[in-house]
Amino acid sequence: MWWIRLKALIVKELLAVLRDPKSRLILIGPPIIQLVVFSYAATLEVKNVDIMVLNRDGGHWGQELIYRIDGAPTFRSITHAEDPATVGDAIDRQRVIAAVQIGPSFSRDIEAGRPADIQIILDGRRSNASQLVAGYLNQIIAGVAADTPAGGRAASTEIGVVPRNWFNANLIFQWFMVPNLIASIALLIGLIVTALSIARERELGTFDQLMVSPLRTHEILIGKLTPPMMIGMFHMTIYILAAVFIFGVPLRGSLLLLYGSAIVYLAAVVGLGLFISALSMTQQQAILGAFLFMVPAMLLSGFATPIENMPNWLQPVTLVNPLRYFLVIVKGVFLRDIPASEVLANTIPLALIAIVTLTAASWLFRRRLE
Repeated sequence: MWWIRLKALIVKELLAVLRDPKSRLILIGPPIIQLVVFSYAATLEVKNVDIMVLNRDGGHWGQELIYRIDGAPTFRSITHAEDPATVGDAIDRQRVIAAVQIGPSFSRDIEAGRPADIQIILDGRRSNASQLVAGYLNQIIAGVAADTPAGGRAASTEIGVVPRNWFNANLIFQWFMVPNLIASIALLIGLIVTALSIARERELGTFDQLMVSPLRTHEILIGKLTPPMMIGMFHMTIYILAAVFIFGVPLRGSLLLLYGSAIVYLAAVVGLGLFISALSMTQQQAILGAFLFMVPAMLLSGFATPIENMPNWLQPVTLVNPLRYFLVIVKGVFLRDIPASEVLANTIPLALIAIVTLTAASWLFRRRLE
């Protein structure tokens, strides 16, 4: 019976991956470590910043500004400079990321409600962090200006704006990062395990035996894609449990929708892995091919930067990236109870990618038989 042959191939693939203790350790240990480490280390927040202050003002408000900067939790240390050359040297050697120069008439100007002489010098080599630090410093300076008599009179006529952050009210970065890592690490594991599959058969000399076995082409495909999908679902379950019970990420949506879309996502990933594996002659080529796809997939997924910010000619390239669609689903299920219609809208492209890649892999297998 066909299902007996298929079961035998699936068991063979699972044993090939899991019977080696080192392989088991690699499949279980590093992904868990990556999830824990990246959830804390891979952050776009800016904390523990070292800055420098050059204060040429002898008044009260210059000192008040320094006290407030020193008391801000974002800044780790403040170094006082005596001249502009010291500031330039500190920025050049990356000892500080920003420097604040307070002009000699700062206190007088701020009391009178005039534009105060103050300059913020930023290290443009760390552009994202520098802009965030500039925002923090501008908020502190605006707070000092609002507390002066002139500032208080001006503030009384202004409209108060109270920001509110939906879905992540306290802006906890793990709530953003952990769902992203669930999709990204699943991509890494599924792609690598699958890409090595056919290449390993070639290196061991069993690929030709597989081709002349009673198994049909579609049975070989199913047998090759099922074990990586099982391993991927196992990892995703661990990640979801860790996200909820270790990192405290709220799970507001449906687990059924998440797992349903995850199956299609893993099928698309495994299809890409099988296609890479069918093109590769050795395991080294398969690993290089997997990383050749994985790095652009991470950068073009919307993981760190919005797709809308990318050049117009580059945005259509992201349409063939399965990570792009699953990131929307996993973040939506966790943080905002994404509706089933939106899950379906992002699952259909994943299904199309899976169909195209699995069909291409099947065609390559048939070429081997000819």
